[in-house]
Amino acid sequence: MAASRASLFLAGSSVTSASGTSRRNRCVSLSRRMAVSTEQVTSVVAMATTSLIENGTLSERKKGRKEESELILNVYSNPDEITQETRKTLKDYFQECRDLMIGSDGGPPRWFSPLECGSHTRDSPLFLFLPGIDGTGLGLITHHHKLGKIFDMWCLHIPVKDRTSFTDLVKLVEKTVRSEYQSSPDRPIYLVGESLGACIALDVAARNPDVDLVLILANPATSFSRSRLQSLIPLLELMPDQLVPNLSHVLNLLSGDPLRMAWENVVKGILPLQTIGKLSQDLVSMSSYLSVLADMLPRETLLWKLRMLKSASASANSHLHAVKVQSLLLSSGKDQLFPSQVEAQRLRHMLPKCEIREFKESGHFLLLEDSVDLVTNIKGASFYRHGKYLDYVSDYMPPTPYEFKKIFESNRWVIAATSPVMLSTLAHPMMFNRLREGKMLDLATFDTYRIMGAVPVSGPNFYKLMSSKSHVLLYPGGVREALHRKGEEYKLFWPEQPEFVRMASKFGAKIVPFGVVGEDDVGELVLDYNDQMQIPYLRTFIKELTEEVEQLRTDADGEVSNQDVHLPGVLPKLPGRFYYYFGKPIETEGRKQELRSREKSHEFYLQVKSEVERCMAYLKEKREKDPYRNLLPRLLYQATNGSTAEVPTFEL
Repeated sequence: MAASRASLFLAGSSVTSASGTSRRNRCVSLSRRMAVSTEQVTSVVAMATTSLIENGTLSERKKGRKEESELILNVYSNPDEITQETRKTLKDYFQECRDLMIGSDGGPPRWFSPLECGSHTRDSPLFLFLPGIDGTGLGLITHHHKLGKIFDMWCLHIPVKDRTSFTDLVKLVEKTVRSEYQSSPDRPIYLVGESLGACIALDVAARNPDVDLVLILANPATSFSRSRLQSLIPLLELMPDQLVPNLSHVLNLLSGDPLRMAWENVVKGILPLQTIGKLSQDLVSMSSYLSVLADMLPRETLLWKLRMLKSASASANSHLHAVKVQSLLLSSGKDQLFPSQVEAQRLRHMLPKCEIREFKESGHFLLLEDSVDLVTNIKGASFYRHGKYLDYVSDYMPPTPYEFKKIFESNRWVIAATSPVMLSTLAHPMMFNRLREGKMLDLATFDTYRIMGAVPVSGPNFYKLMSSKSHVLLYPGGVREALHRKGEEYKLFWPEQPEFVRMASKFGAKIVPFGVVGEDDVGELVLDYNDQMQIPYLRTFIKELTEEVEQLRTDADGEVSNQDVHLPGVLPKLPGRFYYYFGKPIETEGRKQELRSREKSHEFYLQVKSEVERCMAYLKEKREKDPYRNLLPRLLYQATNGSTAEVPTFEL
């Protein structure tokens, strides 16, 4: 268990700061949110809220982030005081659709950049949002503010009366992609599509294999042939006009679930009641904006969009074999329009670089739901990059205060149950990629670790972290130490070679040894690796798991080379307490030449290891004198002094 393992903390100095920038100075009139028509697509929008500096190099991007993190550093110390992020709501979506996007304009589809998306840096990736059946381009309105900080964001608007075909929409987006690629060939282009837009994104990716594209697809309409929506096409074609009243006329009849009853009145007798109820629940939950929905999708437009979905699905499915780019699928568990969960699994097996993030409680329009944060999911999946390849160090975006609060709250029960005692003072590649699909935990399981800054263990990543003066948390024992055997709770399994010493001395880093104890107070290991290897089925299971992940230290000697992945059988206990002890920093500055010697380097390495063992030995001894080591005394103390009171510990 990671919480009970020994480790090192390598500390670097802070980074100087600088401000950010926009990509180009491409200003347009702000009298409306629309920027330009399709004929002018190569000169789309930078909004007036954007600021400029002389250049936008990688070092400046890091400095800008450091400056921001310094300003909010104290905020993280008290998560309870962190307020919810300001973001627009579903109400704003309908208001802006009504005021800005729905009208008599039947002009061609066009790009626009939201007003609140003007704070990105010059080298920010390009983000093209391709709307779903609504066509407004405002489907990401609740995410604009956060997206605009890290992306150069454009949204496609398809007017209500526009009748541009699916093929022509693909060509329009492709024209933009080719133009931007030629202008900035080293900058990735994100195609983010919802339902219909996802089909456009897939076709564009299939037609442009030479362009560095990243696809983010929310409930793609590639499953239209298995959707309930398909049955509406012949019904709408045959339905007499008198059976299609204006939806705003039924507002005063609503009670209970407003949209369900409204849609049942609209198509009463045409579709089974159960089908209509399921369809309607997923469309919108605000009766006061039903008239906006009616204006957004009048009968003629709805019929056109449904026909387009049919052709879009057929086209995208026929081109899936040609899509080779990185893809992130966002799948809703309660999508009443498409079988999105099943479709996501199908697409994952057809797209070679595909990952899935499931939202089991979300409906079809998941990007408009308050519980979904697109930026957090992009960061958690390690899908945010500035260049052709992901750099886990320079592309890392620290968690916002509210992201940190949500992670903290998700682990609050652990803190409450174990009451950690902290005394002053890199993650395994299996958390980032798989050699093949199989029985290993889904990569989404480790999103929180990536958001908090975990990177795959490797020499190049260690070097990048040190050169950028980052703080590095390192567990030299790796998998063998984490997945220990019975009786090895506090035994170190470090490699013979001093892997980190020379690198640390090269940059003059401080090494802070620390230890954690408490694992044996929260669970008892009853089925370890040795036990499982005696059982044929589990032995095969361990082999399959190990073959799915990248192996480290294959050339090492001794126990540390045993990197077999398995799931220890642990019997929970009434929670005890975790204890953390950070030892005295060990300096490497000025010792670069000295530590080049293999003998001196190894001697230094053993000194660090000895300090980590001393930290754990100290905690194991002192916890015996802690009157609040067990759960019951802690609960009694907090019942007397308040639930937020800090529980005392042993005398120092």
